[in-house]
Amino acid sequence: MPKSLSLFIFENLKWRKKIKRACLPQDSFYLRKMKEGDLPYILEIENVSFPNPWHEMTFRGEIYNQPISFPFVIVFKPQSRVIGYLVFWKIKEQIQINNIAIHPDFRRMGIAEAVLQQVLGEIRKGGAKLVTLEVRPSNIAARSLYNKLGFDVLGIKENYYHHPLEPALVMGKKL
Repeated sequence: MPKSLSLFIFENLKWRKKIKRACLPQDSFYLRKMKEGDLPYILEIENVSFPNPWHEMTFRGEIYNQPISFPFVIVFKPQSRVIGYLVFWKIKEQIQINNIAIHPDFRRMGIAEAVLQQVLGEIRKGGAKLVTLEVRPSNIAARSLYNKLGFDVLGIKENYYHHPLEPALVMGKKL
């Protein structure tokens, strides 16, 4: 069984302190297709990131929903470790970002921004015309990132999120 991220981080506390709040160079991480073996790491990140986390079967469904689902993990090169993930759907010329999270110890280092910029560039080349996503109004960090990347609020879905009950802001970006 793979070592948990919490145990790994505890064992490497001195190293972690050195990179905390540092800006990691883009060549220190990469994207690859999500695999079942990544699920323990993904679920740990999911559970510390969201009050209403996805279940393991949801991620498994994304891994095997090949025609439309594109699940990726973000791997930190120096230790070959999963530090985040991104799941989006491509349906014709539209992209729906369904889930993105970075482990708390690697947040505020520009990783999510770099990953999204890379993915947006690639899907633009692939012919996508519109990218949408939903976000909690209370998720200020995510909203700031999406605004920085050129997303606008397109609408609101009332009572979309639970635990706590909250609407979703539907954000979008034309490519």
